Amino acid sequence: MGKFKVTQTAIPGVMILDPSVFGDARGYFMETYSKRDFAEIGIDKEFVQDNQSKSTKGVLRGLHFQKEHPQGKLVRVVSGEVFDVAVDCRPGSATYGKWEGVVLSAENKRMFYIPEGFAHGFLVLSDEAEFTYKCTDFYTPGDEGGVPYNDPDIGVEWPQVEGNWLLSEKDEHHEPFAKQDFVYFKKWL
Repeated sequence: MGKFKVTQTAIPGVMILDPSVFGDARGYFMETYSKRDFAEIGIDKEFVQDNQSKSTKGVLRGLHFQKEHPQGKLVRVVSGEVFDVAVDCRPGSATYGKWEGVVLSAENKRMFYIPEGFAHGFLVLSDEAEFTYKCTDFYTPGDEGGVPYNDPDIGVEWPQVEGNWLLSEKDEHHEPFAKQDFVYFKKWL
């Protein structure tokens, strides 16, 4: 162990990971994933899909989840900067409806682990950002769900960003958190 500094958040299972970075005049090297090292810190999931997106400043993606095929996610930024958020959607959890957020950037090289049973989203803070995530289940069309990014029952404190925020049509019309039945997430407690 020791390749990743782990910061436990106020929500058990949601972790901030800082990799060991080895740099010199040529640049740097770091491991971003090791099955063995991750198992040692409590992340013993199999990742089955990698995704990458590129977005411009003010783009807000989320808060998303899959219902029957929830995805645990290991996320990081390879260029730019985002504010990343996880919301606990597991009924019966002591932190149900609570959120955790962290700034991820190419500069800080920080990663964020979000287990199954959470909604996830991010806001781009830099002119543009490339965002990568490893997932523990495959994307399943038609299985998507979401929570409004500005749901007052959750109260995410999004950072201020100059200009207009850009959301998808879908993300503008999610059912409020209080009206959703997250029965499919009970098994992830």
